[in-house]
Amino acid sequence: MQTDADMSEPDASTFYGLEPTDDSMRWRMPVVRRLCSGIGALFGGCALGASIAVLEDVTGRPCVWATAQYLEFARPGDVVELEVTEVVRGHATSQARVLARVDGREIFTVVGAVGRREPPWTAEWAVHPDVPRPDDTKPRDLLSRFNGTIAETLKMRIAVGREIDELDGSPTSDGRSALWVTLPFGDEATAAALAIVADYVPFGVGQALGREISGNSIDNTLRMVQTARTELVLADVRVQAVSKGFGHGVVHIWAEDGTLLATASQSVIVRELNTGPEEKT
Repeated sequence: MQTDADMSEPDASTFYGLEPTDDSMRWRMPVVRRLCSGIGALFGGCALGASIAVLEDVTGRPCVWATAQYLEFARPGDVVELEVTEVVRGHATSQARVLARVDGREIFTVVGAVGRREPPWTAEWAVHPDVPRPDDTKPRDLLSRFNGTIAETLKMRIAVGREIDELDGSPTSDGRSALWVTLPFGDEATAAALAIVADYVPFGVGQALGREISGNSIDNTLRMVQTARTELVLADVRVQAVSKGFGHGVVHIWAEDGTLLATASQSVIVRELNTGPEEKT
């Protein structure tokens, strides 16, 4: 019989470079380029994914939902210290948080719930989008600043959307875009892995506006439906609005066979991206 403790993803700690300390509630994560975004800072989805990994390890329970609030950047060479607090432990569910610091400065905060219940009913109402299969799409073009970053690891393919050189300033009619994404480690779509995929509302904002933008995540919320074995997942991005310099959207994450794995939401700071000719490679 599978227990709560069995739900921890064994590959997550290795992927994120998580290091336990003498205190079981404290972990260390050296920041390296492969965990970073194109701006050279720790990718928000990696911050949330690493936090979920330690929350599941400490509590021995699988993630139900988790949300990250991003406060400052952490860059290669920094060591993020993760402090876990299991605030309330119930019979089936725990409420917990992670405080992440670099040299005593709070970088991000994660709060969430972990646990499992087995009610006698289950149902889904989300509608899977009609998109091309992975084999009918081509790899997404990446600017040179993404070399060696998390974007390169994910080996993304555009299912709905435009390449960078096709963004002509014309907005879409529905704010929709979609990416086929390779899971960052293993073929188990766990919360610690899907947190990275959930952090693609900024991509969707650029697609919706038809512009190259710099979208810094303010938050990232992941709500787990179920785990599954799948090599690829579909990030179905739905941007709802851009106003006063902020964009808001949601992501539905599907397994390759159409199984709904998770939903996510984000708000992002939207800025015009100033790129030089050397970045157009």
